[in-house]
Amino acid sequence: MEELIQQLIKQGYLKTPEIIDAFYKVKRRDFLPAHLMGEESINAPLPLGHGQTISQPLTVAFMLELLEPKQNNKILDVGSGSGWQTALLAELVGEQGKIFAVERIPALKKFGEENIKKYHFANIQFLEGDGSKGLPQFAPFDRIVVAAASNDIPQALVDQLKVGGRLVIPVGKNRQDLVLIKKINKQEVIETRYPGFAFVPLITES
Repeated sequence: MEELIQQLIKQGYLKTPEIIDAFYKVKRRDFLPAHLMGEESINAPLPLGHGQTISQPLTVAFMLELLEPKQNNKILDVGSGSGWQTALLAELVGEQGKIFAVERIPALKKFGEENIKKYHFANIQFLEGDGSKGLPQFAPFDRIVVAAASNDIPQALVDQLKVGGRLVIPVGKNRQDLVLIKKINKQEVIETRYPGFAFVPLITES
């Protein structure tokens, strides 16, 4: 995995020292199902079951660099899955920060919670539910990151973002754009799209 991290640095996907440190500290192998042990350094999505994956390291690096998580941030993590990105975020926001990790699939929520226990983070709260609706009871958030593809940008997530905050979400059906939303004020956002990604679909309530 160290070789892969160095490769991501050389290719320009990992840039921020704090994010690089988090990649070294929070081991992807600790978030894989038992039958995939030894495959943590493969730069590709890996199956978690339930039609879900643990994201490709390159993609996680790219998303975190766009998100720019800071110490003490309150972050909504939608589609927490294996818990790997959740743990990276928990490391990045520090003890005074807070991560709200939402997972739609009960078995995956439990899997992610068990994986996180290896790191003794006290700044993560796991919740089961439809992450596309956000968590209005805990809003507003400094950052929101979505790890599954939505057909459009959920207005609920934009509404729950603080002014000055950032939302990163994959949008599209077969291939997705990674979309960065910067909230300028309550009415205005700046949207930047980065094409060429593939995510599992975001599971929402009908």
